[in-house]
Amino acid sequence: MAFVHDRPVHLGEYQERPRVFQAWERIRDKQAQWVVDCVSEALGVFFYCFAGVGAQTAWILGNYLGIPGLGSLFTTGLAYALGIVFAITVCSSQNGGHFHPGVTITAVLFKKFPVRYAIRHIIAQLLGGYIACLLIYLQWKHVFTTVEAGLAEAGHLAAVQFTPTGPAGAIALYAAPGASLGLIFINEFVSDFMIGVIIWASVDNTNYYIPPVVAPWLIGAAYAVAVWGYSPVGLAASTPRDVGGRLAALTIWGIDASGGRYAAIAALTNIPATIAAYIFYEIFFADSCRVVIGSRRTVIEGHKAQAEFRKNKHATGPPLSPSSDLEEKGASSVAED
Repeated sequence: MAFVHDRPVHLGEYQERPRVFQAWERIRDKQAQWVVDCVSEALGVFFYCFAGVGAQTAWILGNYLGIPGLGSLFTTGLAYALGIVFAITVCSSQNGGHFHPGVTITAVLFKKFPVRYAIRHIIAQLLGGYIACLLIYLQWKHVFTTVEAGLAEAGHLAAVQFTPTGPAGAIALYAAPGASLGLIFINEFVSDFMIGVIIWASVDNTNYYIPPVVAPWLIGAAYAVAVWGYSPVGLAASTPRDVGGRLAALTIWGIDASGGRYAAIAALTNIPATIAAYIFYEIFFADSCRVVIGSRRTVIEGHKAQAEFRKNKHATGPPLSPSSDLEEKGASSVAED
């Protein structure tokens, strides 16, 4: 956070934004903050679905086309991890970023997050996943058509279409034929619980080993490890990824793409697993006696200063112009903490 004379420096004090953006800021801050929250949630989910599902599509279709190196389990896990990093680093600046109904519902249950905000967040999350998966299909449509035509000609399309390795399995998630749904549930819950513990450790303001700049990468790594080790057994790990992809598959291929009983396991298991991970972390690792680390304190103070500045700005009326004091002293007077 930047300071001058031991006080925070806000963007509007040294860089005047175009008037159209200032006008939108006034409307947004007074009446439309919920729009920013929903866009942030939708875009964050879009990022990790666009990255992960895109890599998965390349892997599955590349296998049918016989193109070596087009994709693999490794590239898919890595893509999901990077998508998580994009989501957190780009979309968390205004509302903190949930990108996961399990996180949102946990915030309602334990952090007094308003239910009406939670409903908006979850709808936006599902919409982000749906749009990402539909766009991926459109971008790969000619390849999907080619692969499906080849499988149909060989008489194999009906047998493989709605399986993890079938063309539709690139967009939606399906259980392998003959797989035990009970074992898939255990695999899903344990993997999601592990991810959840790492999420809650990463946002713990007293965790000395996870400064804010590390948290996105650590959470992304948790998803990558889950994909690499346990997605072949059957893993969704995210309601927006599963429901968004399944709705996209239903839009493209119709009711046959529903996924049957597996759909409920894939869509819902990660929510109680994430809540259970929060309770577990609070019982065994959280400690109110620990000190908030410096970099976390900077973030907390920055959000507080932002809220106060916004309130004062709207109370005074006219948009702020760059501070003359800052103009005189220039960038050299701004120290980065």
